[in-house]
Amino acid sequence: MFWKTKELNSQNNIENKASINDKRWQIALENTNVGLWDYDVINNEVFYSKESKMILGFKEHDLTNSPTEWNRRVHPDDSETYFNDFNAHVNGSLEVYRNEHRILCRDGNYKWILDKGKVVERDSKGKPTRIIGTHTDITYRKKKEEQSERYLQLITSQNERLHNFTHIVSHNLKTHIGNFKNILEFYDEAHSEVEKIELVDHLKTISGALTTTIIDLDDIISIKSKSNSKELNERINLYNCAEKVINSLEMDISHNEIAIYNSLRKDDFINVNRSYLESILYNLILNGIKYRADNRSSKVMLQSVHTKNELKILVSDNGIGIDINKYKNQLFEIYQTFHGTKREDSRGVGLYITKTQMETLGGTIDVESTLNEGTTFILTFKKQLAL
Repeated sequence: MFWKTKELNSQNNIENKASINDKRWQIALENTNVGLWDYDVINNEVFYSKESKMILGFKEHDLTNSPTEWNRRVHPDDSETYFNDFNAHVNGSLEVYRNEHRILCRDGNYKWILDKGKVVERDSKGKPTRIIGTHTDITYRKKKEEQSERYLQLITSQNERLHNFTHIVSHNLKTHIGNFKNILEFYDEAHSEVEKIELVDHLKTISGALTTTIIDLDDIISIKSKSNSKELNERINLYNCAEKVINSLEMDISHNEIAIYNSLRKDDFINVNRSYLESILYNLILNGIKYRADNRSSKVMLQSVHTKNELKILVSDNGIGIDINKYKNQLFEIYQTFHGTKREDSRGVGLYITKTQMETLGGTIDVESTLNEGTTFILTFKKQLAL
């Protein structure tokens, strides 16, 4: 009997150690908020730990042990790599299964999950019979990565525009300086007062163009310098803001017989810099007035559109339109015009400044247009800016 007692004690010690190890794993997972999954391949059942279910917003007994409980919640855009990575590990081409995917939670939102696993048991033919893995919520990290990527894209875009802008300004300044030099040389060689007066008039014209270039540069530098300013934080009613802009254009509207429809919702508010938003609406409405069609009654309409995550402001007109196919890549570049008109006040600066202001406010601007039918500018803001 002694040997049997000794054998039982030994077996109990092994079971106790196994139980202690299980508890250690359980405590470790609970403290790190990492979920555990254990896939029984033979019975096609998955054990999901309490932590895995909590990540999805469920209680411990809310989900069954079916693999489809998790699989059907994987975001459609991530499902292909999700299944490919898992099958690659099962088939032996990947030593460890590892995949990052979005998962649909109980509240209807998606979270990012780092999913890891490894085959721990195989049958006599080497086929997997048990796979164990973990679920880790990496949503915060993913949001930071996406934010960093957006910042990088914005900085890259700004650097490209700054490079283009400085190149254009440098070219223009050199042109103005060259013109000044030529006119002064002609002035020294002039033999009559009439010639000198004409040359002085040319100098005044060149001086005006140079002043305009410097003002354009100053405006853009001013916008950039305020990009992180607290001046951006002001609660603005969109309808009232648009009404103020429309009233300031009353003379232009009346003179050109333009019908303006402010269809923005009266309960829409947004948190941005007031002067920038007014400037943006002013430029876009004025564009609709400037580039009206002479063969029909002209109108400009403002309206707001809500999506789940965005607030869009649409400024539409039925004017002469823009050839989008021809000018798509130049629409918001500086010193570019697209209407085929010979207006002296069209310097090709307005849309560039408007786009710069929108980006400073954290939004984007797009345009849809059909030649001889009209144009719609679309201002898009993230919902966190809306109140």
